[in-house]
Amino acid sequence: MSETSARRPSAKYTGVWSERAAQMHNDLFTCYTDEQTGILAQWYPQAASKEGENFYYWWQAHVLDVLVDAWERSGEAELPQRIARFCHSLESYNGNTFKHNYYDDMEWTALALLRAYDTTGDSWYKEKTLDLWEDIKTAWNEHFGGGMAWKKDQLDYKNTPANATAAILAARLYRRFGDSENLAWSKKIYAWNLTHLVDPITGFVWDGINRLGDGQIDKEWTFTYCQGVFIGAGVELYQCTGDAAYLEQAQRTSAACFDQVCEPDSDLLPDEGIDDTGLFKGILIRYLVELLRVDPECPRVRGVILANAERLWNAGVLQPSGLCGPSWKEPPTLPVQLSVQLSGLMLLEAAAILTGELTDA
Repeated sequence: MSETSARRPSAKYTGVWSERAAQMHNDLFTCYTDEQTGILAQWYPQAASKEGENFYYWWQAHVLDVLVDAWERSGEAELPQRIARFCHSLESYNGNTFKHNYYDDMEWTALALLRAYDTTGDSWYKEKTLDLWEDIKTAWNEHFGGGMAWKKDQLDYKNTPANATAAILAARLYRRFGDSENLAWSKKIYAWNLTHLVDPITGFVWDGINRLGDGQIDKEWTFTYCQGVFIGAGVELYQCTGDAAYLEQAQRTSAACFDQVCEPDSDLLPDEGIDDTGLFKGILIRYLVELLRVDPECPRVRGVILANAERLWNAGVLQPSGLCGPSWKEPPTLPVQLSVQLSGLMLLEAAAILTGELTDA
């Protein structure tokens, strides 16, 4: 890793939610750090892990994201070193590479590495991000008129997590480094996602097409993270182009998301279960915050985030461990998966951003 001085945040967030996020962040790493691998275990207690269990590589990308969240929130001097150690450990554990069979896994990793570059200024993260991006671009093919494949051994299955996430990445690369080819990529990928996997009437985002080889769209999969990444792609493209249509589409999808997935007569998000789905709400929350950055008055968004944070903190956290479950309305029963815990932490970090006071770091 190249030598560089970390770009200490010019300001940090303070306030009660910042304190709560810091507590849950510390609890996460206390409970899940695997001293042998240097990454986080997939269960707490760690003894709940089973031999031969699937390695959920993409969860670790979100571990990197919450490390960057903590750095941006607190400016703690030791965090850049922790970020660096974690990244090297993940690369080593994944076979001395960040590349993977799943395109969306690489996209999540690239997004997190790009954030690490933004916050530290270390060119190593940039190089790894760009290396991943070159591999990610091979996902595009002409099955169903274009779009990014989900994984390398199933090129005719296209889904929102592989497409909207890639559109976010391409747009951010354009904003950072000014390569117009990346903006063209983002627009192209987003347009395919909008045309094929977004309800033209409501703006609700469907998961994927041709998962079973039958050409059908998985409209019954009403996943929160599909809404989140499509919102995020729209926000990024709006910032790149100034075209209000992208922002309007993000606003429409956020409204459709709340109408379809929130519990009746409330702003509470649903229990989506464990394994990969345990991470979905946290991803939605992350990109709702990005929507608020460009449209602070977007209806319901702030209220949804804070209502869920309040319910989680007051009813869903198991003390003193700081663990939470897939339902944010009640404390978890052990064991607790890493994916689920990451979602809860992302929610508290979002509340810290929305309510915190900025002070000089």
